Amino acid sequence: MTFTIGQLARRFGLNTSAIRYYERVGVLPEPARQSGQRRYGPDAVKRLEALQAAKQAGFTLEEARLLLQRSEAGDPLHQSLRELAARKLPEVEALIARTMTLRSWLLAASDCSCETLDACALFSDAGAERDALPAQISAVGAPS
Repeated sequence: MTFTIGQLARRFGLNTSAIRYYERVGVLPEPARQSGQRRYGPDAVKRLEALQAAKQAGFTLEEARLLLQRSEAGDPLHQSLRELAARKLPEVEALIARTMTLRSWLLAASDCSCETLDACALFSDAGAERDALPAQISAVGAPS
């Protein structure tokens, strides 16, 4: 079964311009043409499924393209996937830590009873690193 560019785009919730862009940057190979129309086969569907999965995992388009190219070159998928995951995991861990800190700050802010910014521990040392935020959070509402 083959798909037109419009059918493929709809299947993946993309604009046709995105499909053409993926061709230009090497994520999708140049498709066969029938009566001048692009025709995509199951290989294009599989590549776009892989691209969606890679994007959901936080990989950039360039990282996903590299993964696809290495796989096509015969490299075992697990080697490339492990390498990319090892590079991406520290970024995700840092994002999780930052998000948890932000959550703690927002929870503390929702219980704040301070009358002024000067008296509020949530806003002290504004120029300092936010690594000290948990200590500040425990002091919310306490006299400075």
